[in-house]
Amino acid sequence: MTSAAEQAEHPVVVTHTEGVATVRLNRPEAMNALDLATKESLLSNLQELAADTQVRAVVLTGTGKAFCVGQDLKEHVTQLRSGEPLSSTVESHYNPIATLLLTMDKPVIAAVNGIAAGAGASMAFAADARIVADTAGFNTSFAAIGLSSDTGSSWTLPRLIGYPAARELLMFPRTVPAQEAQQLGLVTRLVPAAELEQTVARFAAQLAAGPTLAYASIRQALAYSAGHDLEASLAHEAELMARTGSSQDHAAAVEAFLSKTPARFEGR
Repeated sequence: MTSAAEQAEHPVVVTHTEGVATVRLNRPEAMNALDLATKESLLSNLQELAADTQVRAVVLTGTGKAFCVGQDLKEHVTQLRSGEPLSSTVESHYNPIATLLLTMDKPVIAAVNGIAAGAGASMAFAADARIVADTAGFNTSFAAIGLSSDTGSSWTLPRLIGYPAARELLMFPRTVPAQEAQQLGLVTRLVPAAELEQTVARFAAQLAAGPTLAYASIRQALAYSAGHDLEASLAHEAELMARTGSSQDHAAAVEAFLSKTPARFEGR
């Protein structure tokens, strides 16, 4: 087991509790800004969790006062001066991170403990649910430093709050406080900051005990239908129904319904 001192040295810390993997960005002194080491560690850990069938729900959160403020600009300045294009980290890190958050075969929760900005906000948008502390906020921030959006926010944000509101937040960035974010549709559940960890733990445990294959298939169906016509989407739904309809979870749930007992899902 990793000690607290050892964990403090890692930019990303992963803990496991009964099917729930909590991925914690761990650079509180930098508001969990994403330097190269953090991006590489986050990507590697998400890849491992996506492939781990024992993990049935993933929580992404931050240590300290911030969820994540996006790209580490101090490190980025050095890269700019060396002539390294920003697109290289987008292709190598941000795109695959967004893809994993959006497509892994298990639900993802963003536990937004503080400000989520830039790529940090984008990662929260990519989650299935955002449990947000009442002291937190969102800021796309890209345009404020002369950049276009990344980490999937041009895809996720319009689907969360609609095109006009997404365009406004991306083109004219500002910090949107938690209460307003809830009104816009960015927040799944708004909780007092002191209750965030407990609320997320309960919700994550509920998801980890749920029908994992069904959750995964619904994620896939939604993503697929966003880029395909009705005929193709219906055909894809049939494929997914063949998968879930022949699963042990479905058979067990039907038997539980008939016997009037609680269903117990195993993710198979």
